[in-house]
Amino acid sequence: MNSFISWIGGKKLLRKKILEQFPEEYDRYIEVFGGAGWVLFGKEQKGMEVYNDINCELVNLYRCVKYHPEALQKELDGILMSRELFFDFVQNVRGLTDIQRAARFFVAIKESYGSGLDSFGVRPKNMKKAVDFLSVASERLSTVVIENLDFERLIGTYDRPGALFYLDPPYYETEKYYPDRFQPEDHTRLKETLDKVRGKWILSYNDCPEIRNLYDGYIVISVERSHNLVAKNDSKKYREIIIKNFNK
Repeated sequence: MNSFISWIGGKKLLRKKILEQFPEEYDRYIEVFGGAGWVLFGKEQKGMEVYNDINCELVNLYRCVKYHPEALQKELDGILMSRELFFDFVQNVRGLTDIQRAARFFVAIKESYGSGLDSFGVRPKNMKKAVDFLSVASERLSTVVIENLDFERLIGTYDRPGALFYLDPPYYETEKYYPDRFQPEDHTRLKETLDKVRGKWILSYNDCPEIRNLYDGYIVISVERSHNLVAKNDSKKYREIIIKNFNK
């Protein structure tokens, strides 16, 4: 199934290739940099599942979709959006309930260009369809554990031999485009954390010498996808790599 939102760096166009790399056996699945959760929503429901993101507004939205879908839908029914209100929705959340915050954040994601939350998009959206779909998303999330932790702490908490981690960190030299800062040195910290993992992990990155050198010794698979924000008839391809610590 599809995610109920889009998100910067989302894996809608790459998830099929990522899912092809999944091992047959694992008893818990942890999506470390959750974002829109395209891989989580696309995989079969199996064992314990964990969604995590460091963005507290995004995690609040996920929790409201999981636990309070009807209240969220009701709140969304009364929201109007305009270019004038867009930045107020993104920046002014003080004094709001969790449901009100989630509703505003959901609309801001839907209305922003590229889901980046920094510019108002002009393409019309079918908000009624998007709001109705929250009930379906809530059912899928009903057994998913939702966390709001730093990646190192999360991995340490859930690691075990039967675990499968999927990681989609901010790509190398694109850190500034994400609402929650991921510093350049965090790429090394992530690699050092993964070196100690007892379970299996799959990692997606942009294809660049720095990341290939950093993960030298692990399995690296080259893939291509269309660019998320170019016209559908544009043939431009974007090179990425899938890195993992196991043979399927």
